[in-house]
Amino acid sequence: MASQSEGLAFDLVVVGGGPGGYVAAIRAAQLGLDVALVEREHLGGVCLNWGCIPTKALLRSAEVYHLAKTASQYGFKIKDIEIDLEAIIQRSRKIAKQLNGSVGHLLKQNKVGVLNGHARLLGKGRLAVEVDGVAAMEVSAKHIILATGARARDLPGMEADGKQIWSYRHALVADALPDKLLVVGSGAIGIEFASFFNSLGSDVTVVEVLDRVLPVEDEEISALAHKAFEKRGMRLLTGVQVKGLRKAIAGVTATVEFLDGKTEDITADRVIMAVGIVGNMEDLGLENTKVTVDRGHVVVDPWLGTGEPGLYAIGDLASPPWLAHKASHEGMICVEKIAGVADVQPLNAMNIPGCTYCQPQIASVGLTEAAAKAAGHKVRVGRFPFIGNGKAIALGDPEGMIKTIFDETSGEFLGAHMIGPEVTELIQGYTMARTMESTEAELLHTVFPHPTLSEAMHESVLDAMGRAIHF
Repeated sequence: MASQSEGLAFDLVVVGGGPGGYVAAIRAAQLGLDVALVEREHLGGVCLNWGCIPTKALLRSAEVYHLAKTASQYGFKIKDIEIDLEAIIQRSRKIAKQLNGSVGHLLKQNKVGVLNGHARLLGKGRLAVEVDGVAAMEVSAKHIILATGARARDLPGMEADGKQIWSYRHALVADALPDKLLVVGSGAIGIEFASFFNSLGSDVTVVEVLDRVLPVEDEEISALAHKAFEKRGMRLLTGVQVKGLRKAIAGVTATVEFLDGKTEDITADRVIMAVGIVGNMEDLGLENTKVTVDRGHVVVDPWLGTGEPGLYAIGDLASPPWLAHKASHEGMICVEKIAGVADVQPLNAMNIPGCTYCQPQIASVGLTEAAAKAAGHKVRVGRFPFIGNGKAIALGDPEGMIKTIFDETSGEFLGAHMIGPEVTELIQGYTMARTMESTEAELLHTVFPHPTLSEAMHESVLDAMGRAIHF
């Protein structure tokens, strides 16, 4: 760890130790740069400590509980299953702590100096590192990467209080299992928590201001997800706006307004606000730079540069999509460009996979059918349901579908959209195909192993060409 004295100078300083920041720092060290990383709270950032990883630990517990409840379908008799919410939460937190320590080890192993504190830009390649609001040192660097991430967005008058109104952080350390839960927002975060609490027995209502749940996904996949969630007992209200929340001792009452102007009061024990994120840029000293901010995020060029020479921004602080793996890849691109790596390429956002770890899982990459048509493509679409896949049937999880989209003229592979078992793992096959600019011909001639869920990927491609075998 670097000495926290005054006057430190580096080739590169990374501000923020999340999946974008620590990856950028390690890659820079690999390329021979003298690197420091400034982190004010937890190495690993929100993703590792309060997001991606601990959430998946909770969802795994919910999955195990579901399997235990349905064990008779697999030839087992299990009685008197009890939920120990405290143990579920403790397991999630233990995993986050373990990985937090691992990030620290990786940084030390790569000789990245870690400066503990809050960084504030002073201009012209200088920044102050403050501890408890007091300047502890001044640091200079030829290059500075801002990787400060983002936090949950609050709505005026509906701010999370950690008691009756939760953000994702509060939900991760829930002190009780709500009998009734209201989730505001049906993006990945909202739906994952809705799925978790629904699986454990909470009566869950989800409200979404747009006209469908998971609105960034392909419309067909959103519709299938809607049906699947309702089948599991969730109540889903779309095209609905929350007009206000009223807290009482017994719970929270939300007044929601439908498109026709009618209103309804929904009372729940807890409310989870999942209405997006806002970049962490307060007190960063951006006023001392030429950085441009647009709608709560820093504007960057294809190489992650800002309007200030030598200053860069990556991850949730910068452009969408707001995904940890996108932040990590941006970190590597940014550093490699700084170091002069010859074959570095800018990130193509259309090749970034998106995953939602609800039940059933949802994953996608590339253009939706609607977006492909809007872009002028004459499309050819393939579909294959998991009910036609032997492995899915053997797993007892045949719900869902894989959808593939191609340009009819060129055969270009435009996008894939999936709902069903383990699709968050399967999507990487299509992501590689997108990266390698594959056409339907390459996917058609790829041999998929049997019996696997991945065979449904091949069948979807075959279906686009009118050649599906098993459906």
